[in-house]
Amino acid sequence: MSTFRPALLTDHYELTMVSAALRDGTAARRCAFEVFSRRLPAGRRYGVVAGTARLVEMIHDFRFGADEVDFLRRTGVVDDAAAEWLAGYRFTGDVDGYAEGELFFPGSPILTVSGGFAECVVLETLVLSVLNHDCAVAAAAARMVTAARGRTLIEMGSRRAHEEAAVAAARAAYLAGFRFTSNLAAGRRYGIPTAGTAAHAFTLLHDDERAAFASQVATLGKDTTLLVDTYDISQGIRTAIEVAGPELRAVRIDSGDLAVIAQQSRELLDSLGATETKIIVSGDLDEYAIAALAAEPVDMYGAGTAVVTGSGAPTAGLVYKLVEVEGRPVVKRSEHKATIGGRKVAVRRHKPTGTATEEIIVPQGVPDRQPNDRLLQHSFVVDGEPVALPSLEESREHLRQCLISIPWEGLKLSAGDPAIPVTVIPTS
Repeated sequence: MSTFRPALLTDHYELTMVSAALRDGTAARRCAFEVFSRRLPAGRRYGVVAGTARLVEMIHDFRFGADEVDFLRRTGVVDDAAAEWLAGYRFTGDVDGYAEGELFFPGSPILTVSGGFAECVVLETLVLSVLNHDCAVAAAAARMVTAARGRTLIEMGSRRAHEEAAVAAARAAYLAGFRFTSNLAAGRRYGIPTAGTAAHAFTLLHDDERAAFASQVATLGKDTTLLVDTYDISQGIRTAIEVAGPELRAVRIDSGDLAVIAQQSRELLDSLGATETKIIVSGDLDEYAIAALAAEPVDMYGAGTAVVTGSGAPTAGLVYKLVEVEGRPVVKRSEHKATIGGRKVAVRRHKPTGTATEEIIVPQGVPDRQPNDRLLQHSFVVDGEPVALPSLEESREHLRQCLISIPWEGLKLSAGDPAIPVTVIPTS
């Protein structure tokens, strides 16, 4: 179960609206809120939906405890009527949206929350906190997976993130195609395979490098990874093979000019008979650094800071906007922040070969479906109760298929237009 404390992810202004709506009688009006991005982060050609399963669990468990309600009343955030309403809060509405692992583009209605105004508006911060973080990490991780060209990626960024964000980031990176995480909490909570090796501190602890390597091999066997760049990399590799033999699983290099060092290390390992020993590189790798190593004899990449911080885009830029009240479309007309009224339905259009060509969005209507269209929205919560969702493994495979489906230009790391265009078709 989630350890989430709900009131800590509710903003003051949300409860201001709840209090006022309860007082004036509009709190129960049936409304629809949509989550979407007005634009993709600079240089990106697609976004990745991630965090939905986490969010659904949190919405189901969303409660205001007695201590939290007392704090809100005592500090004047809510009045007595609102405090009583919060004490009995349970979400009874519906949540629909794009599946985890789905790609999204500017304007894509990736999540729709519908129900009474108050019960929906109080979820805004929670929804955006989860989705903005997880979608940002997943998009960055997906770009790294593309750059790695089939080579293994290990997520190892826990020390660069908030403790709970680190677990969520590991999940999002795995969804995007990373094979391992070093975060054991993520391994336990989500079943993600874990991997790791000793740090420089372990080598420095011992009298010399040989003693450190011997200790690690004695404990873990030859199917381990030795960190060889604490002192001299070439000597470190020689010592590693002397201690473990040519059956050593891998060496890790965490510093220096990785392209040059990887070539030299491969040549040295081969000359020592360790032709099957893998080379793992790490050290501030992002998608561009990984792409630059594509021609080098690197077997695995360890990515940390860049992946857990969205590689320059720490938020997906998602917003949560009211689009419908009692079946009536409502719009915001603010300059540069205008919205399209009405609840949306979206499909992804494909060629017969499976290549995606366009995303079609219809407000307040049903799209004219073509043979190769795929409906993008699915039910996640109905009348307050979660429905069965795909597993993390299934979502991971879904994203892999989505990335295969977009035109190859959409996978480029260079700045450009979204991978496919989005067309909003007005209803007649």
